[in-house]
Amino acid sequence: HEREHEREISELAAKHAEEMEKLRAELKEEQRHQLDELRQQMAATHRAEHEQAQLQSQTLHSLELEALRLTLNNMHTSQLELTQSNLRKEKETALVELREMLNDKRAQEVAILQSRHQLEWEKIKEQCLKEKEDL
Repeated sequence: HEREHEREISELAAKHAEEMEKLRAELKEEQRHQLDELRQQMAATHRAEHEQAQLQSQTLHSLELEALRLTLNNMHTSQLELTQSNLRKEKETALVELREMLNDKRAQEVAILQSRHQLEWEKIKEQCLKEKEDL
């Protein structure tokens, strides 16, 4: 009876060990399966984060380029305005100088004409006096 009891205990222990080994194998397989899933999820998350980072980087780069473009455009506009202002001042200065030069030339011509007129007037006056004397 004792041997039979030991044999039953031995069978139960063997069965228990076998079931434990089976459960360990199942548990190990389940862990491996979960680990694979976790790795896949981590890889997918990593890819998504990488794509998000690239998208943010591209967006930031685009914004930086747009800011540079606007800055350059503003600088160009300012430079054009400055150039226009300088050209306008140069044009005004040139017109003032030209006006002064023309006024001087006109004054000289008026003086010459007055001088000629005076000479001709005196000639005519002399002629008139001479003709009066002759008469």
